[in-house]
Amino acid sequence: MTQGSVHTFDPDTGAGSVLLDDGEEVSFPPEAFAVSGLRLVRPGQRVSLTRRPDGTVDRVFIRGIGEGEAIR
Repeated sequence: MTQGSVHTFDPDTGAGSVLLDDGEEVSFPPEAFAVSGLRLVRPGQRVSLTRRPDGTVDRVFIRGIGEGEAIR
């Protein structure tokens, strides 16, 4: 799991990008947002994400929000 801040988000498509804490910008597809259980994120909002071995983002979420997420 990695964390960063939302850089861009298109509410019509569900796609966007996250600026990771190390400065790398990574894009996420609508499918990665759809599994989050969220309806909207805004630029600057802190999010967590998981990536496949090839680096593709497969889930963008907020810890503690959504199915199976416990607040820690």
